[in-house]
Amino acid sequence: MTELPLSPENCTTMPEVRAGVDALDRELVALLARRFGYMRAAARIKGSRDAVRDEARKASVIAAAVAEAEAHAIPADVVADIWERLVEGSIAYEFTEWDRIRG
Repeated sequence: MTELPLSPENCTTMPEVRAGVDALDRELVALLARRFGYMRAAARIKGSRDAVRDEARKASVIAAAVAEAEAHAIPADVVADIWERLVEGSIAYEFTEWDRIRG
């Protein structure tokens, strides 16, 4: 069984910090894989390629992430930048999937 990393507050050495970051990165990639699964579902469900890009939805998703960042007292500008890239990457992926599904 894999030992769980220490919480950030309980880390006293850099190896402990790194183990926590590495474990969290694995979790983040797993969550991203799940998120991209939703993009595949969206590509399957949307009846029109024009429906893939939704600027109002994009703005809403980024604003929600920024609000969460602020609630957790982490840098909102960094989160906004990350989410901009994440949403644009998701849209590109959804276009690819939409085209693949409809061949």
